Amino acid sequence: MLKSYGVVAGRLVPVENGGATVDQVVWVDLLTPTPEEEAQTEADLSLDLPTRKEMREIEQTSRLYSEDGAQFMTAMIPAKSETDEPIMEPVTFVLTGPRLVTIRYHEPKAFELFVQRAGKGHMPCPDGEAVMLGLLEVMVDRLGDVLERAGQDVETISRRVFERQQGRARRSARWQVLLEDIGRKGGLVSVIRDSLGTLDRLSVFFGQRLRHDTGTTQATEHQGRLHDLTADIRSLSDHAAFVAQKVNFLLDATLGMISIDQNTVMQIFSVVSVVFLPPTLVASVYGMNFEGMPELSMPWGYPAALGLILLSALLPYLFFRRKGWL
Repeated sequence: MLKSYGVVAGRLVPVENGGATVDQVVWVDLLTPTPEEEAQTEADLSLDLPTRKEMREIEQTSRLYSEDGAQFMTAMIPAKSETDEPIMEPVTFVLTGPRLVTIRYHEPKAFELFVQRAGKGHMPCPDGEAVMLGLLEVMVDRLGDVLERAGQDVETISRRVFERQQGRARRSARWQVLLEDIGRKGGLVSVIRDSLGTLDRLSVFFGQRLRHDTGTTQATEHQGRLHDLTADIRSLSDHAAFVAQKVNFLLDATLGMISIDQNTVMQIFSVVSVVFLPPTLVASVYGMNFEGMPELSMPWGYPAALGLILLSALLPYLFFRRKGWL
């Protein structure tokens, strides 16, 4: 899908609905473009757009480069970040002259939010640089909201891990649920950190272009917005690292709790085995039925043997209780 946007009366509007001419287009958005749409955009703007495979390259030189006077910048942006299973795909920003071209194969919420805000005139978009800055600001805001929600969820999980529980029947099912929750939050935070890292590198590369644009009020404003954006990205990266450390701590703590539970169960089995060992020995002795065993013919032999069995079980039990092993 190919969408073009122009500026009419200070508002960002689709070209086909806003009455803007091709020369007034400031943003071309390619969402899962067809070969025909790619070819049309390349011909109109004299560009060689990267393929989806090229966008997924992890080398920095493949994500951030200049070619034929245009700057190509790729960042990993999550979609469906309101869930614990976000979709992570690259988005390429191409600045060519006064226009911005974006290429993407998924639908991050930030694009929709930006179009809504810019369409109401809340985010002036006189050129491609301003459009890109607005998009990046919305993306970082979204990542901040997602990270805040993830941090709150991690705090909730932390309370669940360390809360006092009565009884032991809940153990295995409860730990399984907690491990699944921790794993999902860890994956979400990892996605956010990856996205913030690519946005940080992109902002540095973008700043190199803006440094060449000096002497105008608009250029100064763009540089100031980018400076604030970079500071936000790095502060969020630090917070994401803190949340990731807490997720790892909770994972270790949960595994430690599981190990304690398992050791407790094994301890109980061991104590029970020891408690029943003396009665088993007594019963084995009197089960041999030798003729020379005087107790077998005595009237008090049977109750005495039962009493001895009971006593031999009771004494180890009391000993373990006094030691606090039960």
